[in-house]
Amino acid sequence: MPITLFPSPASEEPEAEGELPVALPKGTIWIDMVRPVPGEVKAVERWLGISLPTREEMREIEATSRLYCEDGARFMTSPLLAGAESDAPVSTEITFIFAGPYLVTIRDADLQSFRQVSTQFSRRHLASRDQIFLNLIESIVGRQADLLERLSKETEELSARIFRRLPRAKESEDNLREAIFRLGRSGDLIARERDCIVGLSRLVQYASQDDFESGEGGSRVSALYPRLKPVSRDLHSLSEFAGFLSSKISFMLDATLGLINIEQNSIVKIFTVAAVIFLPPTLVASIYGMNFEFMPELKLHWGYPYAIVLMIASVLLPYWFCRRKGWL
Repeated sequence: MPITLFPSPASEEPEAEGELPVALPKGTIWIDMVRPVPGEVKAVERWLGISLPTREEMREIEATSRLYCEDGARFMTSPLLAGAESDAPVSTEITFIFAGPYLVTIRDADLQSFRQVSTQFSRRHLASRDQIFLNLIESIVGRQADLLERLSKETEELSARIFRRLPRAKESEDNLREAIFRLGRSGDLIARERDCIVGLSRLVQYASQDDFESGEGGSRVSALYPRLKPVSRDLHSLSEFAGFLSSKISFMLDATLGLINIEQNSIVKIFTVAAVIFLPPTLVASIYGMNFEFMPELKLHWGYPYAIVLMIASVLLPYWFCRRKGWL
Protein backbone atom coordinates (compact mmCIF):
# COMPACT_ATOMS: atom_id res chain seq x y z
CA MET A 1 0.00 0.00 0.00
CA PRO A 2 1.31 3.48 -0.69
CA ILE A 3 2.49 5.79 2.03
CA THR A 4 0.87 9.21 1.82
CA LEU A 5 2.89 12.19 3.04
CA PHE A 6 1.63 15.72 3.48
CA PRO A 7 4.63 18.06 3.91
CA SER A 8 3.97 21.68 4.69
CA PRO A 9 4.46 24.08 1.77
CA ALA A 10 7.28 26.58 1.90
CA SER A 11 4.79 29.47 1.98
CA GLU A 12 3.61 30.70 5.35
CA GLU A 13 0.10 31.34 3.97
CA PRO A 14 -2.51 28.88 5.31
CA GLU A 15 -3.38 26.26 2.75
CA ALA A 16 -7.02 26.15 1.69
CA GLU A 17 -8.77 23.08 2.95
CA GLY A 18 -10.37 22.50 -0.46
CA GLU A 19 -6.96 21.73 -1.96
CA LEU A 20 -6.82 18.46 0.00
CA PRO A 21 -8.99 15.43 -0.72
CA VAL A 22 -12.36 15.40 0.97
CA ALA A 23 -11.86 11.79 2.11
CA LEU A 24 -8.72 9.98 3.17
CA PRO A 25 -7.14 8.45 0.04
CA LYS A 26 -7.66 4.72 -0.19
CA GLY A 27 -4.70 2.62 0.91
CA THR A 28 -3.16 5.33 3.10
CA ILE A 29 -1.54 4.05 6.28
CA TRP A 30 0.97 6.79 7.18
CA ILE A 31 0.30 10.50 7.28
CA ASP A 32 3.55 12.38 7.86
CA MET A 33 2.94 16.03 8.70
CA VAL A 34 5.98 18.33 8.56
CA ARG A 35 5.21 21.81 9.88
CA PRO A 36 1.51 21.35 9.09
CA VAL A 37 -0.58 24.36 8.14
CA PRO A 38 -4.13 24.82 9.48
CA GLY A 39 -5.68 23.42 6.29
CA GLU A 40 -3.78 20.15 6.63
CA VAL A 41 -4.56 19.88 10.33
CA LYS A 42 -8.30 20.33 9.73
CA ALA A 43 -8.29 17.84 6.88
CA VAL A 44 -6.57 15.11 8.94
CA GLU A 45 -8.85 15.77 11.89
CA ARG A 46 -11.88 15.39 9.60
CA TRP A 47 -10.53 12.20 8.02
CA LEU A 48 -9.71 10.45 11.30
CA GLY A 49 -12.25 12.04 13.65
CA ILE A 50 -9.60 13.13 16.17
CA SER A 51 -8.12 16.38 17.47
CA LEU A 52 -4.42 16.84 16.70
CA PRO A 53 -2.18 18.40 19.37
CA THR A 54 -0.90 21.91 18.80
CA ARG A 55 2.77 22.89 18.88
CA GLU A 56 2.31 24.32 22.37
CA GLU A 57 0.75 21.08 23.60
CA MET A 58 3.60 19.07 22.07
CA ARG A 59 6.13 21.14 24.05
CA GLU A 60 4.49 20.46 27.42
CA ILE A 61 6.61 18.38 29.76
CA GLU A 62 3.90 16.60 31.77
CA ALA A 63 3.70 12.89 31.04
CA THR A 64 -0.10 13.08 30.81
CA SER A 65 0.25 15.72 28.08
CA ARG A 66 2.72 13.66 26.07
CA LEU A 67 1.20 10.18 26.43
CA TYR A 68 -2.57 9.84 26.40
CA CYS A 69 -5.57 8.29 24.65
CA GLU A 70 -8.41 10.33 23.22
CA ASP A 71 -11.25 9.56 20.79
CA GLY A 72 -9.99 5.99 20.42
CA ALA A 73 -6.55 7.14 19.28
CA ARG A 74 -3.22 6.98 21.07
CA PHE A 75 -1.04 10.09 21.19
CA MET A 76 2.68 9.77 21.97
CA THR A 77 5.08 12.73 22.01
CA SER A 78 8.79 12.80 22.71
CA PRO A 79 11.58 15.39 22.47
CA LEU A 80 14.24 14.67 19.86
CA LEU A 81 17.54 16.07 18.65
CA ALA A 82 17.35 16.94 14.98
CA GLY A 83 20.48 17.10 12.86
CA ALA A 84 22.41 14.61 14.99
CA GLU A 85 25.03 14.34 12.23
CA SER A 86 25.76 18.09 12.35
CA ASP A 87 27.88 20.05 14.83
CA ALA A 88 24.84 21.85 16.27
CA PRO A 89 21.82 19.54 16.75
CA VAL A 90 18.58 21.34 17.62
CA SER A 91 15.87 20.21 20.01
CA THR A 92 12.44 19.51 18.60
CA GLU A 93 9.33 17.48 19.38
CA ILE A 94 7.72 14.65 17.44
CA THR A 95 4.28 13.13 17.91
CA PHE A 96 3.15 9.63 16.89
CA ILE A 97 -0.57 8.94 16.70
CA PHE A 98 -2.18 5.50 16.39
CA ALA A 99 -5.63 6.08 14.91
CA GLY A 100 -7.02 2.68 14.02
CA PRO A 101 -4.91 1.24 11.17
CA TYR A 102 -3.35 4.64 10.48
CA LEU A 103 -0.12 6.16 11.73
CA VAL A 104 0.13 9.95 11.94
CA THR A 105 3.41 11.72 12.66
CA ILE A 106 3.70 15.42 13.42
CA ARG A 107 7.06 17.18 13.43
CA ASP A 108 8.68 20.53 12.75
CA ALA A 109 12.13 19.33 11.67
CA ASP A 110 13.35 17.46 8.61
CA LEU A 111 14.74 14.27 10.15
CA GLN A 112 17.08 11.88 8.38
CA SER A 113 15.35 8.93 10.03
CA PHE A 114 12.03 9.80 8.39
CA ARG A 115 13.63 10.24 4.98
CA GLN A 116 15.22 6.81 5.23
CA VAL A 117 12.06 5.04 6.34
CA SER A 118 9.95 6.91 3.79
CA THR A 119 12.26 5.80 0.99
CA GLN A 120 12.37 2.26 2.31
CA PHE A 121 8.61 1.78 2.54
CA SER A 122 7.79 3.66 -0.65
CA ARG A 123 9.43 0.78 -2.52
CA ARG A 124 7.27 -1.86 -0.86
CA HIS A 125 3.81 -2.93 -1.93
CA LEU A 126 2.72 -4.01 1.53
CA ALA A 127 3.31 -2.23 4.82
CA SER A 128 1.44 -1.89 8.09
CA ARG A 129 1.18 0.82 10.68
CA ASP A 130 3.23 -1.17 13.18
CA GLN A 131 5.99 -1.89 10.66
CA ILE A 132 6.38 1.78 9.85
CA PHE A 133 6.32 2.77 13.51
CA LEU A 134 8.91 0.14 14.46
CA ASN A 135 11.24 1.15 11.66
CA LEU A 136 10.91 4.82 12.58
CA ILE A 137 11.68 4.14 16.24
CA GLU A 138 14.64 1.89 15.40
CA SER A 139 16.03 4.47 12.99
CA ILE A 140 15.60 7.28 15.52
CA VAL A 141 17.31 5.26 18.25
CA GLY A 142 20.15 4.46 15.86
CA ARG A 143 20.67 8.16 15.12
CA GLN A 144 20.77 8.96 18.83
CA ALA A 145 23.32 6.19 19.34
CA ASP A 146 25.46 7.65 16.54
CA LEU A 147 25.40 11.03 18.29
CA LEU A 148 26.53 9.50 21.59
CA GLU A 149 29.31 7.62 19.82
CA ARG A 150 30.51 10.82 18.19
CA LEU A 151 30.43 12.66 21.51
CA SER A 152 32.35 9.80 23.14
CA LYS A 153 35.05 9.99 20.47
CA GLU A 154 35.33 13.77 20.84
CA THR A 155 35.57 13.37 24.61
CA GLU A 156 38.42 10.86 24.29
CA GLU A 157 40.34 13.20 21.97
CA LEU A 158 39.74 16.12 24.29
CA SER A 159 40.88 14.11 27.30
CA ALA A 160 44.16 13.32 25.54
CA ARG A 161 44.72 17.02 24.80
CA ILE A 162 43.93 18.11 28.35
CA PHE A 163 46.13 15.67 30.22
CA ARG A 164 49.17 15.57 27.96
CA ARG A 165 52.24 17.61 28.97
CA LEU A 166 53.12 20.57 26.79
CA PRO A 167 56.58 22.19 26.67
CA ARG A 168 55.27 25.74 27.05
CA ALA A 169 52.76 27.05 29.60
CA LYS A 170 51.19 29.41 27.06
CA GLU A 171 50.23 26.55 24.77
CA SER A 172 48.83 24.65 27.74
CA GLU A 173 46.68 27.62 28.79
CA ASP A 174 45.28 27.94 25.26
CA ASN A 175 44.50 24.22 25.26
CA LEU A 176 42.70 24.40 28.57
CA ARG A 177 40.72 27.49 27.59
CA GLU A 178 39.51 25.78 24.43
CA ALA A 179 38.76 22.61 26.38
CA ILE A 180 36.34 24.45 28.67
CA PHE A 181 34.24 25.64 25.70
CA ARG A 182 34.23 22.20 24.09
CA LEU A 183 33.36 20.48 27.37
CA GLY A 184 30.50 22.91 27.91
CA ARG A 185 29.14 22.19 24.42
CA SER A 186 29.43 18.42 24.89
CA GLY A 187 27.82 18.61 28.33
CA ASP A 188 24.88 20.58 26.93
CA LEU A 189 24.37 18.07 24.09
CA ILE A 190 24.52 15.10 26.44
CA ALA A 191 22.02 16.70 28.82
CA ARG A 192 19.58 17.26 25.94
CA GLU A 193 20.27 13.76 24.61
CA ARG A 194 19.45 12.21 27.99
CA ASP A 195 16.14 14.06 27.98
CA CYS A 196 15.40 12.65 24.51
CA ILE A 197 16.30 9.11 25.59
CA VAL A 198 14.02 9.34 28.62
CA GLY A 199 11.18 10.60 26.42
CA LEU A 200 11.72 7.84 23.86
CA SER A 201 11.84 5.19 26.60
CA ARG A 202 8.49 6.33 27.96
CA LEU A 203 7.07 6.44 24.45
CA VAL A 204 8.21 2.89 23.66
CA GLN A 205 6.86 1.60 26.96
CA TYR A 206 3.52 3.29 26.35
CA ALA A 207 3.32 1.98 22.79
CA SER A 208 3.77 -1.55 24.13
CA GLN A 209 0.47 -1.38 26.03
CA ASP A 210 -3.06 -1.73 24.64
CA ASP A 211 -4.70 0.90 26.82
CA PHE A 212 -7.15 2.44 24.40
CA GLU A 213 -10.40 3.66 25.86
CA SER A 214 -12.19 0.46 24.96
CA GLY A 215 -14.06 0.15 28.20
CA GLU A 216 -12.25 -3.05 29.20
CA GLY A 217 -10.18 -1.34 31.86
CA GLY A 218 -6.54 -1.93 32.64
CA SER A 219 -3.58 -2.25 30.31
CA ARG A 220 -2.80 -5.23 28.16
CA VAL A 221 0.40 -6.15 26.38
CA SER A 222 0.07 -5.31 22.68
CA ALA A 223 1.39 -7.13 19.64
CA LEU A 224 4.15 -4.51 19.44
CA TYR A 225 5.63 -5.54 22.77
CA PRO A 226 7.90 -8.39 21.55
CA ARG A 227 9.43 -6.19 18.84
CA LEU A 228 9.70 -3.09 21.03
CA LYS A 229 11.40 -4.97 23.88
CA PRO A 230 14.86 -4.96 22.17
CA VAL A 231 14.39 -1.25 21.42
CA SER A 232 13.63 -0.65 25.09
CA ARG A 233 16.83 -2.47 26.06
CA ASP A 234 18.81 -0.38 23.57
CA LEU A 235 17.38 2.82 25.05
CA HIS A 236 18.27 1.64 28.55
CA SER A 237 21.88 0.99 27.50
CA LEU A 238 22.02 4.39 25.77
CA SER A 239 20.74 6.04 28.94
CA GLU A 240 23.47 4.37 31.00
CA PHE A 241 26.12 5.34 28.45
CA ALA A 242 24.89 8.95 28.40
CA GLY A 243 25.11 9.01 32.19
CA PHE A 244 28.69 7.71 31.99
CA LEU A 245 29.62 10.41 29.46
CA SER A 246 28.00 13.06 31.62
CA SER A 247 30.04 11.97 34.66
CA LYS A 248 33.21 11.85 32.59
CA ILE A 249 32.65 15.36 31.24
CA SER A 250 32.01 16.66 34.77
CA PHE A 251 35.31 15.10 35.89
CA MET A 252 37.17 16.55 32.91
CA LEU A 253 35.68 19.98 33.54
CA ASP A 254 36.77 19.88 37.20
CA ALA A 255 40.22 18.68 36.16
CA THR A 256 40.52 21.43 33.55
CA LEU A 257 39.60 24.13 36.07
CA GLY A 258 42.12 22.61 38.49
CA LEU A 259 44.88 22.68 35.87
CA ILE A 260 44.07 26.30 35.05
CA ASN A 261 44.36 27.15 38.77
CA ILE A 262 47.73 25.39 38.87
CA GLU A 263 48.94 27.43 35.88
CA GLN A 264 47.77 30.66 37.46
CA ASN A 265 49.31 29.76 40.83
CA SER A 266 52.63 29.06 39.11
CA ILE A 267 52.66 32.53 37.58
CA VAL A 268 51.73 34.16 40.89
CA LYS A 269 54.44 32.13 42.65
CA ILE A 270 57.10 33.38 40.24
CA PHE A 271 56.19 37.00 40.92
CA THR A 272 56.07 36.38 44.66
CA VAL A 273 59.53 34.75 44.74
CA ALA A 274 60.94 37.52 42.53
CA ALA A 275 59.61 40.13 44.96
CA VAL A 276 61.22 38.30 47.88
CA ILE A 277 64.57 37.98 46.07
CA PHE A 278 64.81 41.64 45.12
CA LEU A 279 63.59 42.97 48.47
CA PRO A 280 67.01 42.75 50.31
CA PRO A 281 69.02 44.65 47.64
CA THR A 282 66.28 47.25 47.54
CA LEU A 283 66.65 47.64 51.30
CA VAL A 284 70.45 48.05 51.00
CA ALA A 285 70.09 50.63 48.24
CA SER A 286 67.47 52.49 50.27
CA ILE A 287 69.71 52.64 53.34
CA TYR A 288 72.72 54.02 51.49
CA GLY A 289 70.53 56.32 49.49
CA MET A 290 69.51 58.28 52.59
CA ASN A 291 70.95 61.83 52.83
CA PHE A 292 72.39 61.79 56.34
CA GLU A 293 75.62 63.71 57.07
CA PHE A 294 77.28 61.07 59.24
CA MET A 295 77.42 57.80 57.27
CA PRO A 296 80.95 56.32 57.57
CA GLU A 297 80.66 54.02 54.54
CA LEU A 298 80.06 56.97 52.20
CA LYS A 299 83.60 58.29 52.79
CA LEU A 300 85.38 54.98 52.53
CA HIS A 301 87.37 54.26 49.38
CA TRP A 302 85.79 50.78 49.12
CA GLY A 303 82.29 51.88 50.14
CA TYR A 304 80.77 51.65 46.66
CA PRO A 305 82.13 48.14 45.86
CA TYR A 306 81.07 47.11 49.36
CA ALA A 307 77.47 48.16 48.68
CA ILE A 308 77.42 46.42 45.27
CA VAL A 309 78.75 43.15 46.72
CA LEU A 310 76.26 43.36 49.57
CA MET A 311 73.33 43.78 47.16
CA ILE A 312 74.50 40.89 44.95
CA ALA A 313 74.88 38.67 48.00
CA SER A 314 71.41 39.65 49.23
CA VAL A 315 70.03 38.50 45.85
CA LEU A 316 71.97 35.24 45.59
CA LEU A 317 71.24 34.00 49.10
CA PRO A 318 67.40 34.17 48.79
CA TYR A 319 67.62 32.73 45.27
CA TRP A 320 69.66 29.77 46.54
CA PHE A 321 67.25 29.25 49.42
CA CYS A 322 64.19 29.26 47.10
CA ARG A 323 65.85 26.81 44.72
CA ARG A 324 66.73 24.53 47.63
CA LYS A 325 63.10 24.53 48.76
CA GLY A 326 61.87 23.78 45.23
CA TRP A 327 59.95 27.05 44.88
CA LEU A 328 61.65 27.85 41.59
